[in-house]
Amino acid sequence: MYKMGRILRPTFERLWQTKFYQTLKSLQQFQASFHNRTCYQSGAVAAFQPEAPLQGIELTNFYEARHLFDEIPGRDLSENNHLLFEYARNNLNVECLNLFLGIRRSGLSIDGSSLSCILKVCGCSFDQIVGKQVHCHCIKSGFVEDVSVGTSLVDMYMKTESVGDGKRVFNEMPEKNVVSWTSLLGGYTQNGLVDEAIELFLQMQVEGVKPNPFTFATVLGAFADDGAVEKGMQVHTLVIKKGFQSTTFVGNSLINMYSKSGMVKDARAVFDGMESKDAVSWNGMIAGFVTNGFDLEALELFSRMRLAGVKLTQMIFATAIKLCTTLKELSFSRQLHCRVLKIGFASDLNIRTALMVSYSKCSEMNDAFRLFSTMHGVRNVVSWTAMISGHLQNGGTEQAVNLFCQMRREGVRPNHFTYSTILAAHPTVSLFQIHAQVIKSNYENSPSVGTALLDAYVKIGNTNEAAKVFELIEEKDIVAWSAMLAGYAQTGDTEGAVKVFIQLAKEGVRPNEFTYSSVINACATPTAAVEQGKQFHASSIKSRYNNALCVSSAIVTMYAKRGNIESANEVFKRQRERDLVSWNSMISGYAQHGYGKKALKIFEEMRMKNLEMDDITFIGVLSACTHAGLVDEGQRYFDMMVKDLHIDPTMEHYSCMVDLYSRAGMLEKAMDLINRMPFPAGATVWRTLLAACRVHLNLDLGKLAAEKLISLQPQDSAAYVLLSNIYAAAGNWKERAKVRKLMDERKVKKEAGYSWIEVKNKTYSFMAGDLSHPLSDRIYLKLEELSVRLKDAGYHPDTNYVLHDVEDEHKEVILSQHSERLAIAFGLIATPSGTPFQIVKNLRVCGDCHTVIKLISVIEGREIIVRDSNRFHHFKGDWDFSKLSVSLPEEAKNQILATAIARIVAVPGKVIWYRANGMFSAKEAYRLLNNQSHPISQFSWDWNWNWKLKIPQQLKSFIWPVL
Repeated sequence: MYKMGRILRPTFERLWQTKFYQTLKSLQQFQASFHNRTCYQSGAVAAFQPEAPLQGIELTNFYEARHLFDEIPGRDLSENNHLLFEYARNNLNVECLNLFLGIRRSGLSIDGSSLSCILKVCGCSFDQIVGKQVHCHCIKSGFVEDVSVGTSLVDMYMKTESVGDGKRVFNEMPEKNVVSWTSLLGGYTQNGLVDEAIELFLQMQVEGVKPNPFTFATVLGAFADDGAVEKGMQVHTLVIKKGFQSTTFVGNSLINMYSKSGMVKDARAVFDGMESKDAVSWNGMIAGFVTNGFDLEALELFSRMRLAGVKLTQMIFATAIKLCTTLKELSFSRQLHCRVLKIGFASDLNIRTALMVSYSKCSEMNDAFRLFSTMHGVRNVVSWTAMISGHLQNGGTEQAVNLFCQMRREGVRPNHFTYSTILAAHPTVSLFQIHAQVIKSNYENSPSVGTALLDAYVKIGNTNEAAKVFELIEEKDIVAWSAMLAGYAQTGDTEGAVKVFIQLAKEGVRPNEFTYSSVINACATPTAAVEQGKQFHASSIKSRYNNALCVSSAIVTMYAKRGNIESANEVFKRQRERDLVSWNSMISGYAQHGYGKKALKIFEEMRMKNLEMDDITFIGVLSACTHAGLVDEGQRYFDMMVKDLHIDPTMEHYSCMVDLYSRAGMLEKAMDLINRMPFPAGATVWRTLLAACRVHLNLDLGKLAAEKLISLQPQDSAAYVLLSNIYAAAGNWKERAKVRKLMDERKVKKEAGYSWIEVKNKTYSFMAGDLSHPLSDRIYLKLEELSVRLKDAGYHPDTNYVLHDVEDEHKEVILSQHSERLAIAFGLIATPSGTPFQIVKNLRVCGDCHTVIKLISVIEGREIIVRDSNRFHHFKGDWDFSKLSVSLPEEAKNQILATAIARIVAVPGKVIWYRANGMFSAKEAYRLLNNQSHPISQFSWDWNWNWKLKIPQQLKSFIWPVL
């Protein structure tokens, strides 16, 4: 037998070698197509990282190899390890584990390499249970002290998110090499512990461990995630010093870091300096361009890559399709789709999803849904979310909600992106039901979901619930802060917005342009402090966000709405670029401030530049025509909007037109327009007409307008008050009493008139006859003083504005105690002489108060800005007596002028002019002037008896004591 064995042994060895080499050949055929991945890839690239099985490989090769391998008699350790490595290298984790268990059951020996390999498999398959069992075997067999086994244990625990166990193993290792350090470093990075990773890298330097290229690639990835590009640049210099800059995957990590930090030029410099580029390098650079908005550069680089003959991978296709999505290049997307089909990547889930998104962005929802339908059985939460988002972006809210429900029925669990997306479908989907699901899924603390939730609550006006959601967000990003600020701004809660901004600053969060835009918009409300908007404007300048388009547009709007139209115009002129919001703000601002012609000039400038206009633009234009009394121009612009620009008029446009006709006394034309409206007139239209009927004393049309308004808003006091005022103005006190009685029966309360003024960052409010202010004695003394000076100037109260059946003397008292006069009197005694101030009233200022404020502005030499419910009124103390007030008799105007000339004092540089007739002529004025001790720099008159007087600068110290 022994002799026979010796004879057959050469034959047996040839048979063993043949089977072994057949096995190796099968494995090598599989391995040849395997693409080695770098240890760290770009986050932008990783977003498209496919985890699909290798294409075009027959897995039967491995089963054939395994069958041949099992037939090999007397396999030794190295042969077993070789097949284990091949399984692990090709991600056949289950087969690798089964082989390892078979080896253990067969009693065959294993070593540190075997254990390292199987620990790697446990980490890749996230199987910590088996990993811990292998760890126990390592301790039992004494291999735990092997440096390669210890390193593999660290790697396994880090990949299975057991950071504490991984660190403990690392600390207990008797011997560590650079691979051990790099494994722990990579584990920290993978688990988002960037600070720990950076600290570990510094510890490596202290302990004299020399980093290898993998170490540098890992730490550069950590710096990229942390945004610590300055430290990353220092590591870059160390890479050059060590001579690793030519290592491809180190260069890839540098491209990733610079791209994530927005330093695209530096990333491109690294890319251009790389001696050897792989597909990851090209993809990383293209993705960097796309992420930073350099779309054309990305397209050019993709073309260069094709010319360079670089093999297209799944990742590159996904990035290129994303580029098409950004540029909305539908034809290019279709070409790439064809190429994907030709190469055989059509089954890749990430590419399919990217194509779906591209078709959705290009509004090709049929193609997107067709592609989605072919993914039956392999759809994941990403593909479902992409399809839901596509429908929402293209107005298919109902389809999006149906898909969301179908997704839940098929057992696919929504993630935070899904919830953030579907919340935009409110009110088609119940906000409260989605919120309940969010709480149940434990996504309420997610920044993206929390932000979407608070935004949804803000849209329904529930800022209290929005604030509660905001407080629950654990790690608030700047988007969440800005959304909460925007919510307060939309509801006009300036105090809430300012508190959030202060809290943001205290927590060390750096505001961005959207944060400033939101808080400045919040300062545009009438209740906001005047100085707050200026302070945030200054803060935006300090942070260098004042030139951002959204911020500068918000600043223009804020100043226009807060009564400072000059500052709004200055910001508008300095804008480097302007959007529609800027133009609309200036047009509406000038209109609201009574500068109709300036508003129309801005509009004509828009027309000359062929800029886009919308319905809001024309609301501003029509308002400007209304306040300036430009009826023909208003009609022309209305026709232009409808006939030329094909903008459908809204209720606001018709309201402006009714106001335009009504102010001009064309009530019949206004009524004709109302009858021709394509939809029933709303409350605003009838309220506008009713107010005009009060001015023009049209009782019949006023009754009709009041009836319509009461039917639409039975609890609104405006209709009752305006109708009763019409009766009162007509002297029909009986009918007025009936209207007042009807108000009492329906429990309708008239809105009280309030005026408020801000002094030294504190707001003071007043109502008619108010005695609650601590300085009320001084306020009423000032009013009495003003009353005497006004009467000396020839002012006579217009008691027609007092719609009460009382004596004229009592009517004068009522007029003198209107809330705006109290606020102005307080402003005069509480602010330094000569400084301007602003008051706000919730109702319209009456005609008599308008006249009085003009006179007070002249008497006190103050600029007074009044914001009532209609618009801003500017009183600048201009001594233009011919335009002072139509209600003043000519005799009173002449008396004021004569007094002014007789007591020659003025504000330097002011120009006074008057057309003399009646009381005295220009010659008489000249005689008076020649009697003064101070010469006048200019005095002339023409044959039309117009004269002009200019006061020289040296008279600046004089005042006007008579007035």
